[in-house]
Amino acid sequence: MLILRLAKGGEILMQEINWVSLIAAAIASMAVGFIWYGPLFGKAWMKLSGHKEMGDKKEMPKMYAILFAASLVTAYVLSVLGAGLQTAFWVWLGFQATLLLHGVLFEKQSWNLYFLNAGHQLVSLLTMSWVLAYFK
Repeated sequence: MLILRLAKGGEILMQEINWVSLIAAAIASMAVGFIWYGPLFGKAWMKLSGHKEMGDKKEMPKMYAILFAASLVTAYVLSVLGAGLQTAFWVWLGFQATLLLHGVLFEKQSWNLYFLNAGHQLVSLLTMSWVLAYFK
C-alpha cells in the first residue's frame, strides 16, 4: 500500500507503508500507556480521575483492541507527517495538549489530571515517532 506525503517544497511524494513499523509503534504506545497508568502513575490517575479500579475486566479486551486500532491510526498519521521527534512534539502541542484542555475547562477535571494525561500523550507520541524512525 502506498501513502501520499507532502515534501517540504510542497510536492507530493509516494511512499510505501512499513506495516512492521506501524505495528511496532502501536505496541510501543500501548506499552507506554501500561507503564504510565500502571506502576508510574496508576494510583495518582485513579485518585485524580475518581476511579476506584482500572475498569470492567470483561470489557478490557474490547477496550484494548479499540485502543490498539487507534494507536495504528496515530502511527500512520505520524508516518505520513514524517515521524520525527520534532513532528511528534508539534502534533502533541497543536492537537493533544490543546484538546485535553476541554476536560479542565468543561468537565471540571483538575489541572493535575490534565498534566498527567498530557504528559502521557507526549511520551507516547515521542516513543511512536522514535520507533517509526528506527524502522525507516
